[in-house]
Amino acid sequence: MGYKEVVLSQDAGVAILKLNRPSRLNALSAGLLDDIGDALDVVLKDDAVRCVVITGEGRGFCAGADLAGGGPAGTAPEPELPRSTRLEPFARFGRMVTLLRNTTKPTIAAVNGLAVGAGLSLSLLCDIRIAAADARFSAIFVKRGLVADTGCTYLLPRTVGVAKALEMMYTGDMVSAEEALRVGLVSQVVPPDKLLPTALELARRIATGPSVSIELMKRMVYQGLEADNFVASTAFEGFAQNVAHTTADAKEGVKSFLEKREANFKGK
Repeated sequence: MGYKEVVLSQDAGVAILKLNRPSRLNALSAGLLDDIGDALDVVLKDDAVRCVVITGEGRGFCAGADLAGGGPAGTAPEPELPRSTRLEPFARFGRMVTLLRNTTKPTIAAVNGLAVGAGLSLSLLCDIRIAAADARFSAIFVKRGLVADTGCTYLLPRTVGVAKALEMMYTGDMVSAEEALRVGLVSQVVPPDKLLPTALELARRIATGPSVSIELMKRMVYQGLEADNFVASTAFEGFAQNVAHTTADAKEGVKSFLEKREANFKGK
């Protein structure tokens, strides 16, 4: 499938989705949102993909909705959209949110430059965020007289805590990469030229792991956070452990331990 506003590549079990509107700092136009949704729909269904890295081309990760391009694309259902997309909250934005939120595949945001508004939300939809030292983050919605959206009001408080999230949403202030690291918004800050190599190194390590176990753990963590129920979480752990025990990777894990060598997992 050809894409106009994203570049999709795949290597060693890792899919790299690069937003490709550098002249607009990868602001989310209708075309870019459609390409993101189409690309995600492909890679998230591909069993060969074990981890997904999302980044931006040029000087920015994502500058949010493309307001200069005619308004926040996709905020209302449009007749030309497929029915399934029209029924998503926020239409095109909702399709992106649903695909990323519902996938059990590990996701990493490699944040270069600005991640503001819906671009901040896009980074929050990923499991792990790694930032370049010159990255900046903002829940900028309030400076446009709007409210935080694209999942921001749900995800940001669960990432940085309620007080910091509300401070960011009330003020729309820019947050530096170092401050983002301090408050837990990102897990690493690296020099700009090391950003993608660092993200890919981590993604490849994840991709060579026992993918059934990894995807079960992702599911357990997110469902556990939403349920907030210790008994339910431990019950899910018991179910998931029984599933993991049946995999070839679990047998390989035990065998490699007994043979004192690194395990060679196959994702089966």
